[in-house]
Amino acid sequence: MKHEEANKEIGSRGAEAPSSRGGRGKSKKSNPKSPIPNPQSPVPNPQSPAPNLDNWLEIGTIVSPQGLSGELRVYPVSDFPERFEVAGKRWLLRSGDTEPQPIELLTGRYISNKNLYVIKLAGVENCDQAEALRGCKLMVPASDRPQLGEDEYHVLDLIGLEVFMQASGELVGTVVDIIPAGNDLLEVKLHPSFATDKKQKTVLIPFVEAIAPVVNLKSNRIEITPPPGLLEINN
Repeated sequence: MKHEEANKEIGSRGAEAPSSRGGRGKSKKSNPKSPIPNPQSPVPNPQSPAPNLDNWLEIGTIVSPQGLSGELRVYPVSDFPERFEVAGKRWLLRSGDTEPQPIELLTGRYISNKNLYVIKLAGVENCDQAEALRGCKLMVPASDRPQLGEDEYHVLDLIGLEVFMQASGELVGTVVDIIPAGNDLLEVKLHPSFATDKKQKTVLIPFVEAIAPVVNLKSNRIEITPPPGLLEINN
């Protein structure tokens, strides 16, 4: 599954994440099993207007300078390497701003063992200028979604889909999140009529073709064929 989340590219969850069903689609870069923590955001001024990000996707957060020449380390919330490696216009959202401002990406490279990109932005020439951008968000327009391959889906498109048992047509629940793992997991909030244990609120369902053979975005529907016991394993 690739990510560009809502207001993040997987995608407000803010990340760009395409998702592919295991065994068919392939992500360009898998999500880290143990990502570094997101930097703590500064406490907002309650009098400051909140950013209007409905038309934007967050692709990463600048976490620190890299060296002395103005390079920046970026923690990605996008699974599309071209967001950080292909030169061109990006947008920078500074703390306290309500709209991101355009900025030019010059170069970028991936550091695999740290799940970070190192990028160079136009006009950032030294460590002090880079330090001033710590905590800023990198953004792209929401309309600028990369094309996905067969059996790949944007996380934002999967969240909210209703999940049904294919054999019986019974409503299982609604997808509320996508959890990156070896195979991505659908976190499904159980419909009250389906939950046998009323204390169990959600289940995790592997997003693989054998278990989720039907994904119909137009019908807002996923059909599943879980093996016996899968839906109770979370108890």
